[in-house]
Amino acid sequence: MLVLGIETSCDETAAAVVEDGRRILSDVVASQVALHARYGGVVPEVASRQHLLQIVPVVQAALNEAEVAIHAPEVPLRLPPAPQDGRGAGNGGGGRSRCRERSRNPADP
Repeated sequence: MLVLGIETSCDETAAAVVEDGRRILSDVVASQVALHARYGGVVPEVASRQHLLQIVPVVQAALNEAEVAIHAPEVPLRLPPAPQDGRGAGNGGGGRSRCRERSRNPADP
């Protein structure tokens, strides 16, 4: 079984793909440390907006690195507080997503 884990902490956006609970296929982290350094600490509103900007590219990079394609309905992102960003991106608005290994056949979608 493949699991896509998404994490949005106060200053990091991350995604990883794990196979059978043991084998890490990918692990991608986007840090906001440099962005918040000028303020002397994390600014929640700035962090939340950065999570929204980073979540899709981070998840896509993790899926690409793991050679996994995900099939889920497109759901527009909203501007929730940071801890909810990963949850909203992960469940596609409330449902389970089907994952499969990406086909090596260029004719497959």
